[in-house]
Amino acid sequence: QVQLVESGGGSVQAGGSLRLSCAASGATSSSYTMGTVGWFRQAPGKEREFVAFIIRGGGRTDYADSVKGRFTISRDNLKKTAYLQMNSLKPEDTAVYYCAADAPYGATVPGAYRYWGQGTQVTVSS
Repeated sequence: QVQLVESGGGSVQAGGSLRLSCAASGATSSSYTMGTVGWFRQAPGKEREFVAFIIRGGGRTDYADSVKGRFTISRDNLKKTAYLQMNSLKPEDTAVYYCAADAPYGATVPGAYRYWGQGTQVTVSS
């Protein structure tokens, strides 16, 4: 069993930056390094949406069109931690951000991920 804990959320003004972290525990490193790691977000009244993923070795990433060029996903398998660097934040980025792990290669749908964190709130004011 893997537990994921997000941190780094907060309140910023538009144009600001935040760096989210997702730390895994409760499993061997082989369990965590299996599969794609993703970030999703959910705004009030909206469905959870894909933000970014990174494959196990880190050699491929992909992003939602709405965050391309502004967000960067990365991972450190030795530290069992994934990151989401968010720059040039906009009010529409306001949401609860979730990390997820252990999904097939390049998965962009929430149902493909086996493990989820509890989420961290990001609020961007104009």
